[in-house]
Amino acid sequence: MSLSVEDQKALRGTLGQFPTGVCLITCISGGEKLGMTMTSFNSLSLTPPLILFSIDKRARGLPQWQKAEGYAVHILAATQQDLSNRFARPGDKWAGVAHDTGLHDAPLIPGVTAVMECGAYRVEDTGDHLLFIAQIERHSSNPDRDPLVFARGRYAALGTGERADTGWPLAIHY
Repeated sequence: MSLSVEDQKALRGTLGQFPTGVCLITCISGGEKLGMTMTSFNSLSLTPPLILFSIDKRARGLPQWQKAEGYAVHILAATQQDLSNRFARPGDKWAGVAHDTGLHDAPLIPGVTAVMECGAYRVEDTGDHLLFIAQIERHSSNPDRDPLVFARGRYAALGTGERADTGWPLAIHY
């Protein structure tokens, strides 16, 4: 099934009603640092601990991403909108960006809400995107930092309500 340009735009609008966090995913491939802003991140499994993200088949660096041995998935903080914009556009993304080196030599960006260091697990061909599945090998979080949120085609903020003290798993999971 192929959608017209108008139908694709309408579908994007419908999908944009679902708020997401904003991730910056980094890796090393062929000695080159790669980084890309993504909202197509999701948890997949706890046993084994898997996450997924997708990259458009038209992405210029796609062959390099396919060769990476691992990735660092950064959940950006609400204060990192400029970093999100930088890695969402072409150009020199790394100039002046402080980072360390993590597992699989993936660049680690400071100041994020959470980071997951992952090994490449599988890549699946799924329509106009490739689905990257990765296994979490190490993770950390900073729950005092609010995450950057994206909804309706723009950045958004979490409400200022009190944080609920909930047990895990929530009843909505079953």
